[in-house]
Amino acid sequence: MFQHPQIQNRRERWLVGLADALLAVVTIPGRLIPPRRQGQAPRRILLLRLERIGDLLMTLEAIAAVRAAVGNAEIDLVIGSWNEAIARSIPGIHRVEVLDAGWLRRDGLGLGLTALLRKARAWRARGYDLAINFEGDIRSNLLLAVSGAPRRIGFDMAGGGSLLTDAVSFDPHQHVSLNTRRLVTRAFHDLSDQSAGRTALAPLLSIPDDHRRRASALLGDAAGGRRPKRPLVGMHPCGGRAIKQWHPERFAEVAAALRDARNAVIVLTGAPEDRDLVDQVKRRIGGDVIDLCGRTDLLMLAAVLERLDLFISGDTGPMHLAVAVGTPIVALFGPSDPARWGPVANGSSGPQAAILRVDLPCSPCNRIRQPPERCVGHVPDCLHGVETLQVTAAAIDLLDRRRA
Repeated sequence: MFQHPQIQNRRERWLVGLADALLAVVTIPGRLIPPRRQGQAPRRILLLRLERIGDLLMTLEAIAAVRAAVGNAEIDLVIGSWNEAIARSIPGIHRVEVLDAGWLRRDGLGLGLTALLRKARAWRARGYDLAINFEGDIRSNLLLAVSGAPRRIGFDMAGGGSLLTDAVSFDPHQHVSLNTRRLVTRAFHDLSDQSAGRTALAPLLSIPDDHRRRASALLGDAAGGRRPKRPLVGMHPCGGRAIKQWHPERFAEVAAALRDARNAVIVLTGAPEDRDLVDQVKRRIGGDVIDLCGRTDLLMLAAVLERLDLFISGDTGPMHLAVAVGTPIVALFGPSDPARWGPVANGSSGPQAAILRVDLPCSPCNRIRQPPERCVGHVPDCLHGVETLQVTAAAIDLLDRRRA
């Protein structure tokens, strides 16, 4: 219990181990009674995904699988406020509830564990038959434990397995999307190939037509239905964290090369706090670019990405958003493992995604929250090794395939 594979920090690992030991004792009476299995399909289902933007987007296929398996059951989804717009566009969700955990909000304004438990206890009134926690965290597993759901399914790799009726091991060698699908398979043992087929065909997001019209206007295509002759290439220069940040000047070099080689229109995206970084790239590109930094919320960004011919990004939430709307991607990976967090379509990397990284003895280290000291203050070697020419060649290849 003191060797949780998903907790890198030794102190955190021991704290979770001690909490796990206490919970294992406290929950002994409940575990002596076998979990009740429903004789019929669940009528009300609680899904929990409190983490970041990319985490929710990598769970869309699992949510679609739940929807395909249960027919008319009511499905409630609990998410962080940063994901609200996306969550409300997921087909088949009955209720979206916003719950900001203090350990996930970067401004320190989220709720503490006591307040979160009070919120979760109120869920008992809804009479959930089944609850699935798509993230492996002892604290969110505790929320499931007080929800009143008789069947609770989740991962135990970061503690709290004794709080679940079905604790599923997380496979660190598999993609997050495949791991979350395993939770759904555990919930619905008879999940058929026919259900899987319906999931693959179902849309992952439902983008309102009004957002699509506004995206056309932002991209200068007032006619709406017709694509401009010049390819639209989106770039998201911000890596989200310093450890995942590629050189701004290289983004600009790739943009200039694509404009010269394929007459591409460059579309820069970013959040309001990315303004300085986007301006750096914009100045270096020179000439006309479409600057959408700070001008779109997540759902509006999805509508924009849907219209692009290509999107170039690091390991970011917008990268996963591009996957969800089917836009070809050039993804730049450094410390994080693309086998686990890379762009995927229908469970496997497809021809519409080019993943660029370099092999180093230390990479991928997956040390995003607590990077090695030698990698702080500059672009880490695993990203520095990704060259402009590589990115340009991959982008041209995908643009030419799309045109063909």
